[in-house]
Amino acid sequence: MSITTIEQEFHTKVSQQIELYPEGIERYRVFTPFRFDDGDHLVVVFKKAGDVWILTDEAHTYMRLTYDLDESDLRKGTRQKIISDALSAFHIEDRDGELIIPVIDNQYGDALFSFIQGILQITNISWVSREIIRSLFMEQFRTLMTDLIPEARRKFDWYEERYDKDGNYPIDCYINGASSPILVHALNNDNKTRDTTITLLQFEKWRMQYRSIAIFENQENIGRKVLSRFSDVSGKQFSTLNRERIEKYFAEILY
Repeated sequence: MSITTIEQEFHTKVSQQIELYPEGIERYRVFTPFRFDDGDHLVVVFKKAGDVWILTDEAHTYMRLTYDLDESDLRKGTRQKIISDALSAFHIEDRDGELIIPVIDNQYGDALFSFIQGILQITNISWVSREIIRSLFMEQFRTLMTDLIPEARRKFDWYEERYDKDGNYPIDCYINGASSPILVHALNNDNKTRDTTITLLQFEKWRMQYRSIAIFENQENIGRKVLSRFSDVSGKQFSTLNRERIEKYFAEILY
């Protein structure tokens, strides 16, 4: 089968945007519209290996994942299961970190489709990693609030039942017993910061009396405009979960 015919099959089975560029004898770079989370394209090479045509990432997928993770993290827990499930489901071989799928019975389009789907599924571990980080931050936040605030004076995931019966404007930790209720927000990304801005603006419309405190996982990661709008409605802010400084501040305002 000619390369032109193979490329046409890639168009039919995968995408009209597939392009093959020669990089030597019986070796082609496959350009696809599919991308990693950061916007870079997947790395796919189509080449002859002995008597068989194969698709390979030439170990690029794992290499990219290890920018943010230790290589050992790919071999355990949820991440390992995502990878092994993807390899099994799409019949992809892992040869010492290089992902490969051979073309069987001239099914070029099917092989490319499976290869791309498998790589994209494997990259889901980046999402798992972000969720793990998010969970750890929220766990640390709750532990801190539990340690600093007596149980009778705090409530997690609180909302104002008088105006917000459906709980559309939740507060991560509500503290009573001070001159005004204290609303504590745990902020770890732009979306959470935007949502909290909307919540505080809504509380202003309800003319609620309160003191707000924001604790960021890392304030430097919040977009400048998002942070600026939030700062217009927020009270005290901590740029990180600095236990010593937060504990000192609460000791001053609670009693």
